[in-house]
Amino acid sequence: MNEIIALAIHDLNRKDAAYSVTRSEELLQVTPTAERVIATIYDLYNRRTSKSHGRFTTAEGSPTEGQIRDYVTANKKDFLGLTGRMMDNLAREAGKKTASEGGHVFFAHFRREGSDYILVTIVTDTLSTALTKRRGMLDVETLDLDGFRFAGRINLTAWANGQDRYLSFLKGKGSISDYFRDFLGCDSAILERKDTLHLVGALKDFTVAEKMDDKTATAFLSDAMDYLGKANKAKEPVEFEAMANRLMPTAPAKLSSFLADTDRQLNEGFVPNASAIKTLVRITGKTKMWTVDFSREAVDKSIVRFDQAANSLTLFEVPEDLVRQMREQGMMIGV
Repeated sequence: MNEIIALAIHDLNRKDAAYSVTRSEELLQVTPTAERVIATIYDLYNRRTSKSHGRFTTAEGSPTEGQIRDYVTANKKDFLGLTGRMMDNLAREAGKKTASEGGHVFFAHFRREGSDYILVTIVTDTLSTALTKRRGMLDVETLDLDGFRFAGRINLTAWANGQDRYLSFLKGKGSISDYFRDFLGCDSAILERKDTLHLVGALKDFTVAEKMDDKTATAFLSDAMDYLGKANKAKEPVEFEAMANRLMPTAPAKLSSFLADTDRQLNEGFVPNASAIKTLVRITGKTKMWTVDFSREAVDKSIVRFDQAANSLTLFEVPEDLVRQMREQGMMIGV
């Protein structure tokens, strides 16, 4: 449930290749309708794939982080002033790319599950038809909540706590969303191994969330390793919808929605790292005295058994070479 702190809406206007801003003179009232609109936008944004995650850029010339800091640290919060200044940034960056037709720009500061967020979305109007009381038909303009292409979210709490990723935006196709990234001041540099490990962890979490038995989970993760391995060899970037269609052909939305959840902070568009992919189906561990590395299949087939009560592993079908070494070492005991 969202607890709305402040709402503002301004307009980004485009005429020819020039952009201008129409600022609201007062905050939007927090009505049940406004709450429903923000909840709908947040839910749609959260379920969208093709998001990029990062942090505020350290490059010179990006004012967004400073503006957010001034707002957060002020004794009297001026959300209207903050969003007005951010609109100037938006118009400037849009002018560099001429990528947007403009629209209504929603800004929401809300609290959810103990964290504060700022959500920014550009929403356009769409023509609809309504029936009058006399059964006539009337053209009406409504907000196209389903059709937004530009949106971003700042996790203020994660930012204040110094976390790595607290900023996200819809990446879209090609460079069309670059201006929105630059407006937010987001540095979403791709770290292939780190991003692959995050994805591997999410795929494992998915098998738990879906309550897959061990063999089903192993088969699913093996398919994922095969898919990502081919992407690595072909140097093709990962796309969640395509991967979901391959791994869950009968219910791809389950997987794509799971991976798209903004709080998982999963990037798309990176070429998967070969060594990180292997951790999908391999379990490794070591101490100063030993190292183990085995597959999930070995556990499924009871070649490796884990005794949770004793916190111990038992290995079966030990190869003859290892047996020979153990015997040789045993003969040396006490020497």
